[in-house]
Amino acid sequence: MDLLNTLVDKGLRRELPTREEALAVLATSDDELLDVVAAAGKVRRQWFGRRVKLNYLVNLKSGLCPEDCSYCSQRLGSKAEILKYTWLKPEEASQAAAAGVAGGAKRVCLVASGRGPTDRDVERVGKTIAAIKEQNEGVEVCACLGLLSDGQAERLRDAGADAYNHNLNTSEATYGAITKTHTYADRVDTVQKAHAAGLSACSGLIAGMGESDEDLVDVVYSLRELDPDSVPVNFLIPFEGTPLAKEWNLTPQRALRILAMVRFVCPDVEVRLAGGREVHLRSMQPLALHLVNSIFLGDYLTSEGQAGQTDLDMIADAGFEVEGAGTSTLPAHRSDVAAGGCGSHGGGAGASVCGSAAPAGAEAGAGCGSACGGCSSHAEDETAAVPARAASGNVSSANASSGQAQAGEVRSDLVAVRRRGAGTELAPNA
Repeated sequence: MDLLNTLVDKGLRRELPTREEALAVLATSDDELLDVVAAAGKVRRQWFGRRVKLNYLVNLKSGLCPEDCSYCSQRLGSKAEILKYTWLKPEEASQAAAAGVAGGAKRVCLVASGRGPTDRDVERVGKTIAAIKEQNEGVEVCACLGLLSDGQAERLRDAGADAYNHNLNTSEATYGAITKTHTYADRVDTVQKAHAAGLSACSGLIAGMGESDEDLVDVVYSLRELDPDSVPVNFLIPFEGTPLAKEWNLTPQRALRILAMVRFVCPDVEVRLAGGREVHLRSMQPLALHLVNSIFLGDYLTSEGQAGQTDLDMIADAGFEVEGAGTSTLPAHRSDVAAGGCGSHGGGAGASVCGSAAPAGAEAGAGCGSACGGCSSHAEDETAAVPARAASGNVSSANASSGQAQAGEVRSDLVAVRRRGAGTELAPNA
């Protein structure tokens, strides 16, 4: 296809595709899907080889959020039966983080529900960062705490944070239909505060909320303009008890096309496969590794993820390798700008060369995860769901192997609410 040849050439040159070209990727047919994946895979390999970065979520505070984000199980008024607990102690969070690092995670994402942190919360998270880094030398730490006030990003940086996550989630035009308690501009402002403070910015999206192709392209182009180092792509898991409980709009094929479009628009950025991959990509997850260069390991904030060992086996079986310690995640032209720091905007945090991968056979724990999608936004943000199995440990839905969800069909049997990990007496992935 001339379109794909053009997009590959532009991706190898880091040239921005036209909006029409990005929309055309989303409009390709299922017959063309493998060609689309192969083309985007060339761009992915140019900048990231066959490396896969592992990230791990630690849910510092679950539920009890005053914001009304329609997609979130922790939202104000949510009826979802999730774990609810207040702040973990630094030593508890450090212990949870160690489970992810033992499984090969280079980055630990610290997420807390709420509109944004108080100054006391920032101090508390700073102590948690110190505890994690003391126990796990070289690990990257990304904070995901909601909207930041002036000076808070700098305080997090000084406390040892390498990155800050806050997702845009959807296009500016449709944001008001998803959330009323804060604005799209508020989110942009927080990402810019993280940049200005010298933190590596992490900001992404949630697909599957009923948005149009134009909305998806809009938000990805907005992300490119903000220039984050990491772009988590979440796929909505409709939780019972939330306003989007009946929004089952994605197929594995569409999810792959969305990931390919993000890769073409953001060719040299860490694209992270985040919440919802197990539910929506299912058996096609290995194909997504040709498009993304980063995934979450273990559980999410309020739901179960795929078993950590299964993820490690999937990466190896697909011919990829876990990104190890001492390897810069970002291409040299981005990481060099950081002067040894994190990503292209880091302030000396060292995130781009941090992390310590455990032996490939190590079992990864569930920890605390959620919808953060990789530190993809604050806890109220992320898809908050990513299970590929029911509470019994298996996907029990009769539709689980179906290639397409019917619009409006509720498939709550695919959504396993996380009932273990931090905040419980059960070990991660027990």
